[in-house]
Amino acid sequence: MNIKSLTLLIILIVPALCWTQTDFKAKSDSLSFYLSKSQDEANTSDIRLEYAKKAKRVAFDLNDKSLLIQSNLNLSKIYLDIGLKENFLKSSHNNLKLTNKVKDTISTALINKDLGDYYYINTSDSAYYYYNESLKLYRALNDDFNTAVLLLDIAIIQKNEKDFTGSEISSIEGVSLLESLGNDNEVNKKKAFHYNNLGLVFDQLEQYEESIKYFKKSIELIQKLDGENKLALDVLKNNLGLAYRNSKQYDLALLIYRLMLKDDNLIKQDLDFYSLVLDNYAHTLYLSNQHEQLPGLYIKALKAIDTIKPTVYPSIAIHQHLAEYYFKYQQKDSAKYYAYKAKAISEQYHNDDLLKSLLLLSRIEEDSIAVNFFDAYIKLNDSLQKSERKTRNKFTRIRFETKQIEAENAKIAKEKVWLMLLSGILIITAMLLYIIITQRSKNKELELLQQQQAANEEIYNLMLSQQEKIEEARIIEKKRVSQELHDGVLGRLFGTRLSLDSLNMSSSMDAIKTRGQYIDKLKTIEEDIRKVSHELNTDFISGSGFVDIIKTLVDTQTEVYNLQYKFNSDDTINWEDISNKSKIHVYRIVQEALHNIYKHAQASLVDISFELKNDVICLSIKDNGVGFEVDKTKKGIGVKNMNSRIDEIAGTLYIESEKNIGTTIIITIPI
Repeated sequence: MNIKSLTLLIILIVPALCWTQTDFKAKSDSLSFYLSKSQDEANTSDIRLEYAKKAKRVAFDLNDKSLLIQSNLNLSKIYLDIGLKENFLKSSHNNLKLTNKVKDTISTALINKDLGDYYYINTSDSAYYYYNESLKLYRALNDDFNTAVLLLDIAIIQKNEKDFTGSEISSIEGVSLLESLGNDNEVNKKKAFHYNNLGLVFDQLEQYEESIKYFKKSIELIQKLDGENKLALDVLKNNLGLAYRNSKQYDLALLIYRLMLKDDNLIKQDLDFYSLVLDNYAHTLYLSNQHEQLPGLYIKALKAIDTIKPTVYPSIAIHQHLAEYYFKYQQKDSAKYYAYKAKAISEQYHNDDLLKSLLLLSRIEEDSIAVNFFDAYIKLNDSLQKSERKTRNKFTRIRFETKQIEAENAKIAKEKVWLMLLSGILIITAMLLYIIITQRSKNKELELLQQQQAANEEIYNLMLSQQEKIEEARIIEKKRVSQELHDGVLGRLFGTRLSLDSLNMSSSMDAIKTRGQYIDKLKTIEEDIRKVSHELNTDFISGSGFVDIIKTLVDTQTEVYNLQYKFNSDDTINWEDISNKSKIHVYRIVQEALHNIYKHAQASLVDISFELKNDVICLSIKDNGVGFEVDKTKKGIGVKNMNSRIDEIAGTLYIESEKNIGTTIIITIPI
């Protein structure tokens, strides 16, 4: 890619990347803005809902699962706040599927907690189920604080359903977890709420000393908290007063209630709670036989609550207390009025208060009416006990299933450990086997190389032996030529020289004729010397050594394999220029080829030839065997070995074969 193209590519890509980043940042900023506006309680419900929906749409456009989960949680909360319960349930369950899909444990736990809060008022078993699901997740996350918070929610449900033992266990566990988290403000607040629940549980179990102890612990913690906690402190004081009253420590109970009622802010901050405290104070006076201010205080408490709504839940107890008071003083009409009023209101709220109202009417009414109310009381009491047992059994079953799941998870974890251990052993065993097999293979390869080296040494020794024979033949030939020169040529030259010396001084015709004969004789000797010189100049055994070795190999092998053979070697090939390494490989290739012909070809004749073409030795090995399909037949070890040797000497191998005609192997060896 040239500089111009690269520059153009950068010009195109960089703005796109910048635009993408800018667009992402803009949408992220929009999401934060919409979430902030939806959570601003200064806005109306409709505006908050619209912003929450916009936040969800932006999160969806960003294709970010975590942001979408966060937006869904926010939207669900607003649905619940403005009373769109069906929308809340649908949104929460859809979000739950998403968090499970992406394995967002924290958000899954939070959604289950929200669903538990939703069902808390009306459906305790559903609330218990979702709280328990959230509890399991927070346990898995080792989040002790939120685990303790969920244990508090569960403990309160257990107390309300009269599973007092279960509630006590849950709160004790919650306190134990909080104890390990120090003295943080929120930690101490949750610890105080657990103590309050324990105080209420022990009050119901009529273990008043324990109840008073836990209420005092709770009050002590709340008093140390930062911020405004007056209402929580007043509730705890009211509960402590009830524990004192139930344990017949009326003076202490009255002291607490008088101190509370002296606070002018009590009636301002919560009229419901004020009327409840005033009724508790009045009823404590009634139980301690201090009736001077009665029924005035009861009426005052009832009027205070009637200014809000005459049929709210706290008014049940006030009507029941007035009925008891008037019944004690034989004012039956007034007693019946307030008793029936208590029954009518309690039918809308809680069966325990309805049970008390039925029992009260069975005492106030007479004859068959009293009997009917008592029968209704017994029937409702039995129904409540069955319902409580059923609910407690359901709670137990949920806890059992949770423990069962935990046990199964522990079992699975144990099985995983064993599986990992066995897998590790198998992997190590496999590695050891691989090492052993690899080592054996290497040993075999080494052994094969050693055998090949030994065979090569054998061939090399054979070539040395042949070379020694050639050198020996050269020495014998030189000796023969030397003897011939000494005994033949030199003797004749010496005799001719003496004869010429004797004729040197004579000039007769006979002498001249004789000298001419001796000169011809010298010419003959000259031809003989030239011949000997020519023989000396031509190495009659040059290169014959290696060819003889190959011919000996072919002759021996074909005799063993019962084959006829033709052998031809180009005399122009100077084998002295070929390295010993190449000669050894050529020897082995010929040997391997003959072996393959014997083993596979079913041939009767083999033709082997060496030719020199353009400084390349061409070895051709041809047989008249059955032949084979070169492309379809798998290469055996023999051919692989031949290829390996050819590669060693930078040669080439070509195989041509035709069925029922034969096979030709052509090998080229560069000089």
